[in-house]
Amino acid sequence: MINYEHYVLDNGLQVLIHPDHSTKMAVSNIIYKVGSRNEAPGKTGLAHYFEHLMFGGSKNVPQFDSALERVGGECNAFTNTDITNYYITLPATNIETAFWLESDRMLQLNLGQKTIETQRKVVIEEFKQRYLNQPYGDAMHLMRGLCYKAHPYQWPTIGKEIKDIEGFEEEDIRSFYQHHYAPNNAILVIAGDVKPSEVLEMAKKWFGPIPPTNASSADILEEPKQTHKRTLYHSADVPTDALYKAYHMPGRMQNGYLECDLITDILGFGRSSLLEQKLVKNTDVFASCNGYILGALDPGLMVFSGNMEQGKSAEEAEKLLDEVVQEFIENTIAKETLDKVKNQAEAMKTYESIQLINRAMTLAYYTQLGSPDIYQIEYDRKTAISADQISEMARATIQESNASVLYYKSTKQ
Repeated sequence: MINYEHYVLDNGLQVLIHPDHSTKMAVSNIIYKVGSRNEAPGKTGLAHYFEHLMFGGSKNVPQFDSALERVGGECNAFTNTDITNYYITLPATNIETAFWLESDRMLQLNLGQKTIETQRKVVIEEFKQRYLNQPYGDAMHLMRGLCYKAHPYQWPTIGKEIKDIEGFEEEDIRSFYQHHYAPNNAILVIAGDVKPSEVLEMAKKWFGPIPPTNASSADILEEPKQTHKRTLYHSADVPTDALYKAYHMPGRMQNGYLECDLITDILGFGRSSLLEQKLVKNTDVFASCNGYILGALDPGLMVFSGNMEQGKSAEEAEKLLDEVVQEFIENTIAKETLDKVKNQAEAMKTYESIQLINRAMTLAYYTQLGSPDIYQIEYDRKTAISADQISEMARATIQESNASVLYYKSTKQ
């Protein structure tokens, strides 16, 4: 368990405090409950774009990084489908600087034309370098479009197309900021060598005057149940064929999610996984193969992917993958196999608890799911799941009518 104190300011900001006097450092971690799922077609990529804008300065902080570096701090951020997370690490004696910086950009971010255009260029360049100019870089773009027909998960966090980013109008940007960057849509965690009473007073001082947003959240379209297998062939100048096969699965807080997590842990996590042992080490078709879930808040995807050896096709790879997965579904999961993945989960939980920043992020993340206590509740549930429950969920999820397959073909073969 992670010890914490939890408060809610009058404007709706949730404040969690995690004292740890074994260090002289402190962490400020703030989550805004906004990701690519909160975007509209034609305006995709706004949440990630804002991650960049938030470092472009605010009314009283012309240069965010410089102001932080002067007090020995460092910062970063990330955006995914469901949240945007900003974090600062600095000496605990300077923690009030983090309050000043974060509150200023929450209330009065610099949205001048120069900042807007500078960050637009940065994001477009990132889109090109990471997704268009990397081998297989657009694979998950293609997979999302194949798997989702209604839900905003059909585009990646970076945005569906560059033209969407190019088309952001100043009104789109200001509206997105006013709607989502408000105290009642945020969770602030302060962790480290701090006194809770002092932290709470700082939170009230710096964030208390910021008004909440009155904007209502737009309804997010529910994805219809998939009823038949979907396939997509895509050719590109890549070294070898690659295969991506995905199945719809429950969302983060739904029944069956943890069972799906364990399915992919057994099949595709690490060097001792079934896919690694049976497809990579014992065939000449797969150069690599793994399985994972996307961990989305709304119903997400269980994905199996792999790169082929030279001269081997994605189609023959899929047949071998299906054979191994079907064998897994039909056979009883051995006790030692289940114990292994549960031990891995315990080891990961222990490892994650070592770093202060990880504890702060964990508290913020699970609070936006509903409560910081879900962290321990979920772990206890996961480690209590039986082999029969996993097999039952595998049979329900891993069906051809629920599958979407991308055959990523090499033009060199």
